Amino acid sequence: MATSDFDLLVVGDANPDVILSGAPRRPAFGQREELVEAGHLVLGGSGAITAAGAARLGLRTAFAGRVGDDAAGRFVLDALARRGVDVSACVPDPGAPTAITVVLADGPDRAILTAPGALDRLDPADVPPELLRGSRHVHVSSFYLQPKLAAGLPGLFRAARAAGRTTSLDTNDDPAGRWRGLEEVLPVTDLLLPNDREALAIAGRADGDLEAALRDLAARGVTAVVKRGRDGALSLDGDPVAVPAPAATEFADAVGAGDSFNAGLLAARLRGLPLRRCLEVAVACGTLSTRAAGGTAAQPTWEEALSS
Repeated sequence: MATSDFDLLVVGDANPDVILSGAPRRPAFGQREELVEAGHLVLGGSGAITAAGAARLGLRTAFAGRVGDDAAGRFVLDALARRGVDVSACVPDPGAPTAITVVLADGPDRAILTAPGALDRLDPADVPPELLRGSRHVHVSSFYLQPKLAAGLPGLFRAARAAGRTTSLDTNDDPAGRWRGLEEVLPVTDLLLPNDREALAIAGRADGDLEAALRDLAARGVTAVVKRGRDGALSLDGDPVAVPAPAATEFADAVGAGDSFNAGLLAARLRGLPLRRCLEVAVACGTLSTRAAGGTAAQPTWEEALSS
C-alpha cells in the first residue's frame, strides 16, 4: 500500500449557512417582517462540516468540491483553511454561484432551504487521482445534491479501494424523496452513515424496523451506522450495537450535528478503535457540536470527545 499524505479526503458540498434561530414554523408572506432570536453566517455543507470536524479531531484532512468564483466561495475556502483543511482540490467555478443554505432553526428541529449553485457541477474527474490514492479514507457527502458526482461515485470508490483505501457515504436527504441510484455504490462503500429516517428510506422499510433495515443494508454489502439524534447511534457487529447519547448540558442548535458525528466516527475508526468505542466517540462529537450555533463553532478536540 502506498504511503498517504492525508488521513481523510472528503468529497462533497461546501456553502455558507445562514442560520435563523427561533424561526416561525410558518413564515409570513405578504412583505411582513418578523423578528427571530438570532442570526448567524457560518460554514455549512455536510462535507465541509465533516472535514472541519475531522481536522479538529487531529486528522490530516483534505476537501474536494466546487464553489463559485465569488465572495461566498472565498468565505467557504477561507473558513476551511483556517480550520486546517487542505482545499487545494476545491474548484472555484466561474460558471455558477456558490450554494447557499438558509436554516430555520426551532429548538432541535429545523427547516433547510438550499440554492444548489455549483453543487450539481461537481464531477468525479475533479478529484485528483493522486489525492485519492494518497488518502487513507475517502468520504462523500450529499449524494442527492450532486448528480454528476453520484453518477460516477461507484467508479471513484472502486478506484479508492483498488489503492487500498476505505470509503464512506452520507447520502443526506433526497429532496425528490425517491432514494434511488445507490445500487452500484453500496457494494463498494465500507460505511453508510444515514440518520434513522434516511436508513429506513434507503432500505425501503416502510415498517419502521430499523434493525431490519440495517440487516437489509448489510445484505447489500455495506455496514450502516445510524445516527439517532437524542437516542444515540445504532450499528451491527453480528448483533446490534447501540450507544445512547449523553445529555446535552448546553444546547444552541443541532445544525451539523450529524456531520460532526461522521467526523468522530471516522477519526475513531482510523485510529483502530472497536465499533462500540467508535460509536461512543461519534455520539459525543455530535452532542458537543450542539453547544453553539452552526456546525463547526463547538466541534470538539479528540481529548474533549474522549472525556465526554
